[in-house]
Amino acid sequence: MFVKKGFVANSIGKICLLFCLLLCGVVRSSGQIPSGYYDQAAGLSNSALKTKLYTLINSHTALSYADLWTAFQTTDVRTDGKVWDIYSSATNYVFITNQCGNYSGEGSCYNREHSFPKSWFGGEVAPMYTDLFHLYPSDGYVNGKRSNYPLGNVATVTYSSSNSYSLLGNSADSAGLIVFEPADEMKGDLARTYFYMVTCYENLVASWKSNDNTEMLAGNNYPAFSGWARKMLLEWSRLDPVSDKEIARNNAIYSNFQHNRNPFIDMPQLAEYIWGDSTSYSFQPSKYISALKTSSVESCCVWSSEGCLHVSAIANEPIRIFDLCGRLIQESHTENYDQTFVFESGQLLIVQVGLRSFKVRL
Repeated sequence: MFVKKGFVANSIGKICLLFCLLLCGVVRSSGQIPSGYYDQAAGLSNSALKTKLYTLINSHTALSYADLWTAFQTTDVRTDGKVWDIYSSATNYVFITNQCGNYSGEGSCYNREHSFPKSWFGGEVAPMYTDLFHLYPSDGYVNGKRSNYPLGNVATVTYSSSNSYSLLGNSADSAGLIVFEPADEMKGDLARTYFYMVTCYENLVASWKSNDNTEMLAGNNYPAFSGWARKMLLEWSRLDPVSDKEIARNNAIYSNFQHNRNPFIDMPQLAEYIWGDSTSYSFQPSKYISALKTSSVESCCVWSSEGCLHVSAIANEPIRIFDLCGRLIQESHTENYDQTFVFESGQLLIVQVGLRSFKVRL
């Protein structure tokens, strides 16, 4: 179950899931997007949209590898001041003090993890090698277990980190493949990281397929991902919405370090216009950002009762209902403020109303 931003409703009675705060981080982030930053992407979709985003974000300041230790103190700090570990839930590392070094097991030290493995793009190649948008602090031992395996959903576990936070094993999506599965609360973060990498380096990504363990890549610049990887990453992005941590990280990297942004954190629906269920529509960034700025907690309510899904929102809001595999199972618009959908009781659904997302148990 995806739990970072999730919320399970009691199906007894009309419990209104006034959960537009799910997107409050995205609403707040809209004020940080520089005016006009995405204007050139207007009216585009599919490969043309991806290519335009490439031209907007590819040119950026490259850090040194040593700079990353200092940058992490701004981009990946927990509320308690400790290191935000992307692969382990059992660490309480102190910045600088607990840098690797050698490790003998989980909890020894943290290092600089290329979540998009550096071997995929040829090793210590600038600027990918130090691009903060895919580099995170992580437990050194768990990072070593991840190696350069593709990300994926694990069917049979061969290794798990403490509390089964991260898993390694046989793929549930691609036969014969060994994959690394991050925690549910990091899946959306990593999906949006991968969307960034194949977009920011669109001019190079086609050549990376020839390297080891690059089964997630297609060997072209669009769609850039293999079919199973594209489907999985879209599911991960839908089911684990943008968090405050991602927003703060995006803003810090832009303001303090690289001076470019991850568009898929600013506007996560971009992935749908490039690879997902909105490729037949043209993206309009000004309308998207305007909607983010004017969204309010009071504008939408979603709840369940006796197998029924209820949506209350302003008229003509688009409604998309997904199952937990990320499959779109129904699409509609709000009519006369309230709308009701009937499903089998007990299902857990992801409901998108306009730019907001909800998790509802029927």
